[in-house]
Amino acid sequence: MTEQTTLLKEQGNNRGASKVAAFSGFYKFLVRIRIWIIGILLGLMSLVAFAAYWVSSLDIEKLVVPVLAPTQLIDKNGEPSSQMVSVKIEPVSIDQIPLHMQQAIVAVEDKRYYDHTGVDAFGIIRAAFRNVQEGGAAQGGSTITQQLAKNVFLTGEKTFSRKLTEAAYALKIESTYNKDQILEMYLNQIYFGEGQWGIQRAAKRYFGKETKDLTLSESALLAALPKAPSRYSPLKNKELALERRDLVLSLMRDGGFISNVEYNQAKVEPLQVLKEVPSEQQNDLLGRYASYTDEVIDEAIELYGFTERQLLAGNLLIYTELDPVVQSAMENTYRNDSLFPESAPDQLVQSGAVIMDPSTGGVRGIVGQRGEHVFRGFNRATQLVRQPGSAFKPLMVYGPALENGYDAKSMLYDGPLDINGYKPNNSDHRTLGQVSLRDAVIHSRNIPAVWLLNEIGLQTGKTFVEKLDIPLSEEDNNLSLALGGLSQGLSPLQLAQAYSVFPNLGTMAPAHTITKITTTDGRVLAEAKLESVSVMLPNHAYAMTELLVDVVRDGTGKNAAMNRPVAGKTGTTQLPQNKQFAGIAGGSKDAWFVGYTPELVGAVWLGYDTTDSKHYLTTSGGQYPALIFKEMMSLALEGVPISEFNRPATGQISKGNGPKENMKGDKGKKEKDKKDKKDKIDKKDKIDKKDKMDKKDKKDKKDKQNIDKKERKGKREE
Repeated sequence: MTEQTTLLKEQGNNRGASKVAAFSGFYKFLVRIRIWIIGILLGLMSLVAFAAYWVSSLDIEKLVVPVLAPTQLIDKNGEPSSQMVSVKIEPVSIDQIPLHMQQAIVAVEDKRYYDHTGVDAFGIIRAAFRNVQEGGAAQGGSTITQQLAKNVFLTGEKTFSRKLTEAAYALKIESTYNKDQILEMYLNQIYFGEGQWGIQRAAKRYFGKETKDLTLSESALLAALPKAPSRYSPLKNKELALERRDLVLSLMRDGGFISNVEYNQAKVEPLQVLKEVPSEQQNDLLGRYASYTDEVIDEAIELYGFTERQLLAGNLLIYTELDPVVQSAMENTYRNDSLFPESAPDQLVQSGAVIMDPSTGGVRGIVGQRGEHVFRGFNRATQLVRQPGSAFKPLMVYGPALENGYDAKSMLYDGPLDINGYKPNNSDHRTLGQVSLRDAVIHSRNIPAVWLLNEIGLQTGKTFVEKLDIPLSEEDNNLSLALGGLSQGLSPLQLAQAYSVFPNLGTMAPAHTITKITTTDGRVLAEAKLESVSVMLPNHAYAMTELLVDVVRDGTGKNAAMNRPVAGKTGTTQLPQNKQFAGIAGGSKDAWFVGYTPELVGAVWLGYDTTDSKHYLTTSGGQYPALIFKEMMSLALEGVPISEFNRPATGQISKGNGPKENMKGDKGKKEKDKKDKKDKIDKKDKIDKKDKMDKKDKKDKKDKQNIDKKERKGKREE
């Protein structure tokens, strides 16, 4: 009994101790929670205090200083060559802006504008929800105030830190100015397309009137433009502009800004905009050299991280490689319709061309289209992706073959060929058994090119073109590469850059338009730092030039011949072999000419944007593209002294597998002299032998005559 009592007491004591311990643990947990809460609150207070300090410290004085200096392109001679936009702003006060213009911009850009304080939390949530539903960026959550902050103070990069800074600026703006002031600044500084910044210049450009005189329909159209000025331009895309205008009107009606009657009246109002730029807004530099300017913008964005908004906002000088003489020569050539084949009634035969300096990589001129230019539209000189046909042979086959011991006299197979099921044919559907490498190049024979690529190895050719910065995909692992059968294709710019390695004696300087970008006061923001690439030995590059000179002199490129040294190669791609083109003989999809003089290298593409059974070429690269090349180069080099192609430096010896008799320099000259001397000796020996044989023949003939004579005399005596 005593033991049981003692045991019960111990158990009771243990339970009591457990309760105390449990209570103590819970108390400690509560203490920790309280500490955490206090810490979080202190952290939030510190964060809020820091944010408030940060917002208050932001400088927004730039808001009331309109941008005046336009972004200009400076050519290679240091002279202004083109101007992207007219950034001259004509500010108007809010009371000069019709109420329906103010309401239109609010309805389409920020319908809760008068309800938020710079950042619209509801708008952000709504946009996020909509984007999830749409599976992409269907809506943005930026307010008018945020857009103003971004346009004036920030870049267009899509990062969290940039959005956070944008929100901070918006809060500072809202705490400093009232809604009318903010809306006034916004309408005076946004871009409305066609080179016009601010509502006043936009009203004059599109309608030839003051802002205060805008109608409801005109206001809705202008409010439709800032989202995508080029896309919705009424001068270029009338139907899209009308569709967007009507959307703005419907948003105004739904937002209670206009009645249903006003909506219907404005919607039926015809679209009447000025086609010509008003005389007061005309600018000789504005829009000049448009295709080149497009590429400059793309290069600044892709290589140097600028946004289109930054480039168009002004206060920049972009130093370029543009040569006005070359660019004008190209544009004049493209205005001459007689140099182009006749187009189908409903679609223009299109073309794009590039000319560059092979020694520096500087792009001297670009033409991206025939017909009307669209700002930052499709540039066929730089953005086109088409198969290059036989123009690819020197890059994929003959260049690497020269590097691997072949020369112009090397004999190549030209007969029926079947390599793992691939059966190429020559364009004339004939085979010659064997041809020299020179003849294969100048007459652009297909079978020898495929055979040779197989001989040197497909990977050898691929490695060579990859050095030329030509992208190949996993699908490009077949011998059709010998004939330009790339899975993706190339642009004229890529081909011109690749061919520049030949006149530049084996070294490729990357093609570029921009040398540097500075502010108008001279501060350098970006500068080109380009490294040349050694692709092939100088003597092999020169050997290729000699072959391509023969193409122009004796082969498929005769139409490109000029009164100065010219080298080049033609390229033509056939129509796809499918039902759509069944029965069409002699048709082609693309026609190319890529060539160069000692001073410049150029590439020309010709074809339809959409090739089908009613839209295809009946010409080849040796016809119209060669003529276009010749005309451009002739005009570009008019007055330039004639020079010869650079030769490899004296004494330069190949370290590759090339045979000794092909080497240039002193050693090559000595080898040639020895060969010439030996040929002379051999020729003399042949002559001497022939003389001896002739004398022997004469003696034998005479002896035979004497014998016959004696025999006849003996018979008479008998």
